Amino acid sequence: MLEGLISGLFNGISIGAVLLIVALGLAIVFGLMGVINLAHGELMMFGAYTTFVVQNAAKSIGGIAPDLYIFAALPLAFLVAALLGLLLERTVIRYLYGRPLETLLATWGVSLILIQFIRSVSLPMVIGLGIFGVLFLVGRWVLTRYTDWERIQAWANPVFLGLSAAIAVLAWILIGNAGSTKFSRAWFSTRNVDVTPPSWLRGGITLGDSLQFPSARLFIIVLTILCLVAVYWFLNGTAWGLRIRSVTQNRGMSACLGIPTGQVDAITFALGSGLAGIAGCAVTLLGSVGPNLGANYIVDAFMVVVVGGVGKLVGSIVAALVIGITTYLVGSGTMALLFPPTGFFKPAFDFFTFFATTSMAKVMVFALIIAFLQVRPAGLFPPKGRSVEL
Repeated sequence: MLEGLISGLFNGISIGAVLLIVALGLAIVFGLMGVINLAHGELMMFGAYTTFVVQNAAKSIGGIAPDLYIFAALPLAFLVAALLGLLLERTVIRYLYGRPLETLLATWGVSLILIQFIRSVSLPMVIGLGIFGVLFLVGRWVLTRYTDWERIQAWANPVFLGLSAAIAVLAWILIGNAGSTKFSRAWFSTRNVDVTPPSWLRGGITLGDSLQFPSARLFIIVLTILCLVAVYWFLNGTAWGLRIRSVTQNRGMSACLGIPTGQVDAITFALGSGLAGIAGCAVTLLGSVGPNLGANYIVDAFMVVVVGGVGKLVGSIVAALVIGITTYLVGSGTMALLFPPTGFFKPAFDFFTFFATTSMAKVMVFALIIAFLQVRPAGLFPPKGRSVEL
């Protein structure tokens, strides 16, 4: 029983590490910026698919590349998700600060677009998007340089956007119809794809006769610790981290002091999005990757941030570990085994046996979180000072 409990605690901690690494970026975007980003899970999905592409490239190279691809996939997943998050912030989020309902609806729509993009992306679509980007950006630059842009931008922006999109869609359709079936085939489609961990992450550390700690989960725990240290250092040991904390506490005063609040918002959102990409890379070590990957984690990630306390990284750590350990111990039936099935402890045994499945364990955790938030609506570590008013 002791070995089962230790194994359950380790698996619970590893699940908590997965939740934490998913929620870490959300804790920055939602906790520090107050943006409800429902597309956070899809940014994680892009990190996972980036890992899949890097793995395939490593297999084609051969040699030691398949054993080392994870070290290339991690920074690339961060970069892809960060750039996508930066694009989202510059084109959508920046116009919706202070309007949480509109932000929620807009990012929900973006999440649906990103899911469908992964399902449908092909070479003709990428060419069409490239044509759109060139036409819109270059054309807009020409207009701002050689015309009275301030006077015409009210009608020129939507007109030029529509023309660029129409030309890009037409090019996409023509190129797709002109090429072969293989040329226009979707890269990923709706199916799940498998990411094979490096050989050194497929085993585990064995203690005793039956106690085993999988290497992949140990790697995720170490990666989560490294991400926490890096985020803490960035927020507390760099000039941009100081600016981020200043804007979080008092945006108006920070702007008066010369801090570029727009750049701070962009960097903060890119950082949170990049961490979502790293989470996607880590999640590939646990199972297959599909278009609905992000939807499986976004609710749990918001749970971690809200229970821990909005804007509190320490609270996110505690909440992720508590939720992960509780979910696994109850869902795996480990808690039920701690109580004898007869006598005084039979009601407890029956209770935990009833919830001894993954889905029912989540129901129980949700119910406990609802009850907890009735007592402490601000979470484990509620914000203090000016941040309470934001």
